[in-house]
Amino acid sequence: MSAVKRETFGSRSAVILTMAGSAIGLGNIWRFPYMVGEHGGGAFIVLYIIATLLISLPVFVAEATLGRRSRTSAYGAMARLAPGKPFWKSAGILAVIIPTVIASYYSVIGGWSLEYLFQSATAAFVRNDPERVSALFGSFISSPFRPVAMHLLFLAACAYIVGRGVKSGIERFSKITIPILFVLIVAIAVYSISLPGARAGVAYLVRPDFSQLTARSFAFAMGQSFYSLSLGMGAIITYGSYVSREENLLVSSAGTAVSDLLFAILAGFAIMPAVFAAGIEPGAGPGLVFQSIPYVFSVMGEHLPVISTIVSVVFFVAIIVAAMTSLISLLEVGVSYLVERHGVRRPRACMLLFLVCGGVGVLCSLSFGPLAGMKIAGLSLFDLLDWLSSNILLPVLAFLVVIFVGRVLKREDLCEELSYAHPGNARLFGVVYFLIKWVAPIAVALLFVTNFIL
Repeated sequence: MSAVKRETFGSRSAVILTMAGSAIGLGNIWRFPYMVGEHGGGAFIVLYIIATLLISLPVFVAEATLGRRSRTSAYGAMARLAPGKPFWKSAGILAVIIPTVIASYYSVIGGWSLEYLFQSATAAFVRNDPERVSALFGSFISSPFRPVAMHLLFLAACAYIVGRGVKSGIERFSKITIPILFVLIVAIAVYSISLPGARAGVAYLVRPDFSQLTARSFAFAMGQSFYSLSLGMGAIITYGSYVSREENLLVSSAGTAVSDLLFAILAGFAIMPAVFAAGIEPGAGPGLVFQSIPYVFSVMGEHLPVISTIVSVVFFVAIIVAAMTSLISLLEVGVSYLVERHGVRRPRACMLLFLVCGGVGVLCSLSFGPLAGMKIAGLSLFDLLDWLSSNILLPVLAFLVVIFVGRVLKREDLCEELSYAHPGNARLFGVVYFLIKWVAPIAVALLFVTNFIL
């Protein structure tokens, strides 16, 4: 293994903003609103908050601690802290495979966002009939060329930023874009709430109806929290390795989780009131953003064409920025592995990841068009990779991490890592340790089992 000088984030704000950049992504803007719509509105949000604070946050702390303690890539983190135990070295392979798989199809969705930004900027939603706007998504993703081109363009932009390094690329991009992203989503939420008929959407979010919850609701809430916080992807382990020992890891982890929660709820208020104002079914599913929201802009454009165009551009800029920050963290996992394990220069490592993720992503994109008839276990390649990563790979890696940190890593080593330069954290260590050692593994195991039984 080549000796490579390891970069570190420059400040606490940089740590929180960069980790929040990994967490805040399409999982918040694209996935969270339709999950809320499908699983009980405000009641699902209550479960989501509980799952994030009691389960996902301890897992986040475990992953960040593993990264900082090992000071190496996600691949080698467990192997370095448990030398002579080949199982944990093998487990590190998952931490490289998972983000590469997710990046391959995630960049396809990022390409859709890029296309819809172009459509917004050319006032396509304003100039078309609302019903026709809803049908645009299906015709676009089934095209053999343009979705592929958008996917590759989006992936290339993210690979370029990663290629510039931790401080000059990833940290600088996150420090600029994450505050802007919060401003954009607040502006969109304010406008959405002001629409005629939006009050029903607000009520749907703030008045929990627990009768809508089912046995799987908590599993869905926990799964969404995992997906949103980038847990089980190797990204937080990798970013944790760039955190200096003087940084308060508990504060940074809590700040990231709270930022992610806040943004997800803001995204709900940005989208759901507009959905109700337009009379659209809140449980419309994954197409809620790309089919329903353009419909809202089209209806708005009949009376306020200029404002509709501006708001739609702002909305899809927010989606693209969110998608980029998350994809950057996924790519960094593989790049870190290639740089540290094989001595590959960072720009070349980015090119290799671009070729791999780009190639698989092209096939994922074509699975909505020319390759739509090619099924594996009844699923298209896109759906198969999404199902495989969300239901199997993420829970498995998250489970391995909390088992390692809670039972393989020495208790005193974990306490030292969390309390170093911040002795006050020792007072909270007992609670954190209990959550990591007992609560998180049981919850993750139940999530895994629930996905297959209920």
